[in-house]
Amino acid sequence: MSSLFSPGLQASTRVRIRRRRELPLKGDILVQVGDRVHGEQVIARAQLEGELRIVRAAEGLGIIPSELPGLLRVKAQQQVEQGEILAEMRGLWGLFRSTVVSPMAGTVEFVSPSTGHIGVRGAPKVLNLSAYIDGVVALIDDGRAVVIEHEATFVQGIFGVGGERIGTLKLLDVSQDSALTEAHIPSEARGQVLVGGHSPSPAALKKAARAGAVGFVTGSVSGDALHEYLGYDIGIAMTGDEDVPMTVIVTEGFGSISMGERAFAALSAVNGETVSINGATQVRAGALRPEIISRASSAPGARKDHEKGLEIGAQVRCIRVPYFGELGHIVALPHQPALIGTGAKARVLIVKLADGATITVPRANVEILG
Repeated sequence: MSSLFSPGLQASTRVRIRRRRELPLKGDILVQVGDRVHGEQVIARAQLEGELRIVRAAEGLGIIPSELPGLLRVKAQQQVEQGEILAEMRGLWGLFRSTVVSPMAGTVEFVSPSTGHIGVRGAPKVLNLSAYIDGVVALIDDGRAVVIEHEATFVQGIFGVGGERIGTLKLLDVSQDSALTEAHIPSEARGQVLVGGHSPSPAALKKAARAGAVGFVTGSVSGDALHEYLGYDIGIAMTGDEDVPMTVIVTEGFGSISMGERAFAALSAVNGETVSINGATQVRAGALRPEIISRASSAPGARKDHEKGLEIGAQVRCIRVPYFGELGHIVALPHQPALIGTGAKARVLIVKLADGATITVPRANVEILG
């Protein structure tokens, strides 16, 4: 089983979760403190202003700007349709006619006789903010944010792609130390978060997405498989906004690494239950990890993660670049701070990697595996 060194990855069958759900601009909060909410529920709403299009009306009619007001067919704050005439000029005896039309449906926001421009604003866009997790509203920041509390099974991954999704957790019929192939993936997985194995092939990832899975949680993934799934190379400094049909989360790292016992046990405890997942990862600052949060805790009692002290011989995993995901054993724990690549001084440790190479890394850049 793995044990974590701060900062590290959590895997617990019963833990108190708090999530702040925030609108990008001030809007309407639709819940109250004490309300019980579910993950799919819309808890806040805001309106984003529609696109503003500028129509160069005077230029289009061949007039000076001050002549525009006398040629208008609309007025400020009037609703217009795409193609509707905004201004019109008729020539000698009405034989010649010039018009300017609205480029889209919307509202006439302004008419400027000084520039000869007409502004048309598109319809506002409604932004709905969901709760993401089940729980109780603990705090409201009026017009901006809602804090939700929830006791649940909580597992962090080390890396992920794709954003927030909600689905039914489904353990694959495969051992933890098996590399996943297309044959391991069910043909129907609509609304499911598939869990198990390691190193899924590109075909396995694509089949899971085609089958309707909303999430895929596994021990590790190869860079090639991730590239083929996404269709492009991805940096690992910040993820979560990828336009993919299925969120992918790995619990251990890159390469061929089996899912850890503690993460697998925690996820097994909620097999068949609804979970909320998010693949967003911020590696450099260490502030954001991909996560799996159950709808309810299935554990009868509390389970806590205990931090383990650093000691020579302990197995560790690097959790930041340039050694992200590498496994090894501690061979030395220098007492004095050392100069690191950023130019700062920090407490470090010396790790012998699985391939025999020896590296020096800040202590905060590893987690302990016991």
